[in-house]
Amino acid sequence: MEFFKIHRDIPFMRHALIFNVISFSTFALAVFFLFSRGLHLSVEFTGGTLMEVSYQQTADVGKIRDTVAGLGFADVQVQNFGNSQDVMIRLPAQKGVSTAQQSDKVFSALKAGEPGVTLRRTEFVGPQVGEELAQDGMKALAMVVFGIMVYLAFRFEWKYAVAAIIANLHDVIIILGFFAFFQWEFSLAVLAAVLAVLGYSVNESVVIFDRIRENFRRYRKLNTEQIIDNAITSTISRTIITHGSTQIMVLSMLLFGGPTLFYFALALTIGILFGIYSSVFVAAAIAMWLGIRREDLVKGPARKDEDPNDPNSGATV
Repeated sequence: MEFFKIHRDIPFMRHALIFNVISFSTFALAVFFLFSRGLHLSVEFTGGTLMEVSYQQTADVGKIRDTVAGLGFADVQVQNFGNSQDVMIRLPAQKGVSTAQQSDKVFSALKAGEPGVTLRRTEFVGPQVGEELAQDGMKALAMVVFGIMVYLAFRFEWKYAVAAIIANLHDVIIILGFFAFFQWEFSLAVLAAVLAVLGYSVNESVVIFDRIRENFRRYRKLNTEQIIDNAITSTISRTIITHGSTQIMVLSMLLFGGPTLFYFALALTIGILFGIYSSVFVAAAIAMWLGIRREDLVKGPARKDEDPNDPNSGATV
């Protein structure tokens, strides 16, 4: 399925150096903000108070959030769980204030607005738990990176594995840089989005690399730059369909999913947009500069040479 067909290859690699300078600058800024400002970690990572309350009717999550925020608690997480009557409230830890004092203050305010509310559970999520979650998250990220590199090295060649993982880490660092610069809350849901972007971004790189390998078999007289330009141009329609469909779904979560899904969807949105960019201008360009060759991928004789820009050559572009 194609929306359109491009009959002349777009010279992406001609401008690869300019775009990669932009990429490196953006990456460097993201790293700078990560070290200078740091991530604004949520209660899961920093520790705090967790409350579960139950209402006799459907709970107004927005009203509850405003009530708790009005007590001076910043970065409060309020969400339904189980059913529409049960609500989970996460409060950040405050110096000099105990868990009991926090929960009593919040519950009194909620009860003043709705006398039928009941407190089901209160517990303290300690910093040790937060530290374990952070370590587990980093382990998961490292395992994903290692798995992607092994997969690409076996499927293609080590140069492609290096190029793809640099491009994917470029996406991840930029997402984290956005969250550090704007001090958006970094929660477990956002961490899940970052891991999802890793897998999502590498998929686009694999599609382009697969077409590059196919082109090396087909076009013997084209140089590496022309091979890559043709591979990217021939997959543009597929990229628009795939990423456009995904982005529509993610935007629906971003706009209508409420505060619970907002930062999760925002991280995915940034990752999808930069994932498309990095697959073309980072992964493909780095693979070219690493010196990928036809001999790295093609074993045996090549097909009869065809011109990708000749409509009568019979090549599938």
